[in-house]
Amino acid sequence: MNQANIVVITGGSRGIGAATALECARRGLDVILTYHSQAQRADQVVRRITQEGGKAAALQLDISDATSFTGFRSAVEGLLADVWGMTELAGLVNNAGHGLFNPIATVSEAQFDSLMSVHLKGPFFLTQALQPLMRQGAAIVNLSSATTRVATPGVAPYAAFKGGLEVLTRYMAKEFGERRIRVNSVAPGAIRTELGGGLNKDFEALLASQTALGRVGEPEDVARVIGMLLTDDGAWVNAQNIEVAGGYII
Repeated sequence: MNQANIVVITGGSRGIGAATALECARRGLDVILTYHSQAQRADQVVRRITQEGGKAAALQLDISDATSFTGFRSAVEGLLADVWGMTELAGLVNNAGHGLFNPIATVSEAQFDSLMSVHLKGPFFLTQALQPLMRQGAAIVNLSSATTRVATPGVAPYAAFKGGLEVLTRYMAKEFGERRIRVNSVAPGAIRTELGGGLNKDFEALLASQTALGRVGEPEDVARVIGMLLTDDGAWVNAQNIEVAGGYII
């Protein structure tokens, strides 16, 4: 019997995270997905994976609360033992996040700190907590954003922390290389998700007009690239930031 390849996907109850969980299952990976408050939606993703012949479980996680990560690691260890009879992870996707659309002049310190905790501090310390569970040859994918390349008014703190995550990705790849753990980041462009309240018709039309392929992306467009990076299809891709944006503002 082949050993299961199990990946943790944060923010897996909706959007890119949910699409990634389903894509990973289709590629033969088992999934532990996390949710912040949407337990019902997380359970729906787990059921879909199970119905399609895969194996998955969901755990609650507040990515902004680094003090909870030791307990979360223990919960992951418990699931690995009880559900899979295993002790190691094959991958981690740092995806959970939220947006803020305010000009620099109106961003409060509390808003700034919240975004930093979710998009940079959280992935840093969650990876630190779970790294001992990662098997040799595992893969990590951090979710960045095309806003690190294109200066979009209103998202300065979000983009700044995503830029920091891209730098952190390279350092992780360097430091984890002894264990053959690959680390890459994926930078979505305009994607049809609920981030920042979603897209209205006019905003979607504007974004599509700024994209070479003439449309906004779907979560599945990003999920396929993440799935590739987590499997042997991406075995020689390391320390890279891959923009998945259909040619956004080029």
